[in-house]
Amino acid sequence: MTSIALFNNKGGVGKTTLTYHLAHMIRRLGLSVLAVDLDPQANLTSMCLEETEIEELWENSSELIDQGAAMAGLPGTGRVRSGQTIADAVRPILEGTGDIAVVEPARLQPDLWLLPGSLDLSRFEDKLSNEWSRAYAGDVAAIRTSTSFHRIIEQAARAVDADIVLIDVGPNLGAINRAALISADTVLMPLAADLFSLKGLSNLGPTLRQWRTDWQSLVLPRVPETISAPRASMQPLGYVIMQPEMRLDRPVKAYERWLQRIPWVYSSAVLGESPPSRGDDSHRIATMRNYRSLMPLAHDARKPMFDLRPADGALGSTQQYVKTCFKEFKALSEGVLTRVADLPRSTGDSSPAEGR
Repeated sequence: MTSIALFNNKGGVGKTTLTYHLAHMIRRLGLSVLAVDLDPQANLTSMCLEETEIEELWENSSELIDQGAAMAGLPGTGRVRSGQTIADAVRPILEGTGDIAVVEPARLQPDLWLLPGSLDLSRFEDKLSNEWSRAYAGDVAAIRTSTSFHRIIEQAARAVDADIVLIDVGPNLGAINRAALISADTVLMPLAADLFSLKGLSNLGPTLRQWRTDWQSLVLPRVPETISAPRASMQPLGYVIMQPEMRLDRPVKAYERWLQRIPWVYSSAVLGESPPSRGDDSHRIATMRNYRSLMPLAHDARKPMFDLRPADGALGSTQQYVKTCFKEFKALSEGVLTRVADLPRSTGDSSPAEGR
């Protein structure tokens, strides 16, 4: 099993949409996929599940929701169970009543599973922040807190026998994302060709390297053998350019100017390497065009854009656009899997004693 976190320090680049479509396409390529929603905004969960299903998942989180559901007499869907989100898994730690709770991933399709998110996860931010420095001193409770996401993901991946885990995280460098990213074997970065993405890259690279160094040198040697801990590999897989919708006030030349700077910033800031030679863009996995016209249809049909059919409203020339979308996401998924296969064999091994 290999875990891939999709992360960009800048929001609004289509990260969650990319996660959703990668999960569906990698499943179609014959692998078992677990998608994990570690963004407190729970956008991936809202893409994967109907609103009634999400309400059922969250019904134990609020007495008001419980009462409303009972009064409405809403039927269960059979696909999800209440109390089965990431927030529910960490609630015993947050409330000081125990270690992580077992949660069951929601089955979306054969070989495709979701570990749902919740807005309640934001309550865990302060707990993670406070325990991080205490983990340096070998405090067992702090170590359990800091490794909670890793152990939840590990537990769920084993339960569904996942080959690939895709982790969706929010666009910030806070404590929740730190705990999420150290749990990832690899990091895939969706980028837009603009100033904000480049600034995000320049912040992201040094931060990831610092987190990796701190965890591996200060925490891992102090983790008890009974606690499974990540190695904080966070190996950069590469980046995906998400093309924007071109605006009249943003000339193509401006887009190209930022696009040409990305390889330099990625190599120097993220990889810590010398800038590449001019024209070397070997770390770019793909450039994904803007499929905004397909998104409303996909949202209404509750399916990926590349699975839209005439019955979903994808008529005439739109159906050809759907076929192009399928080819591009298939090529992207194959590119991601090729890079995963080329990683050192140790990546993905979460043995608690490894690397200490």
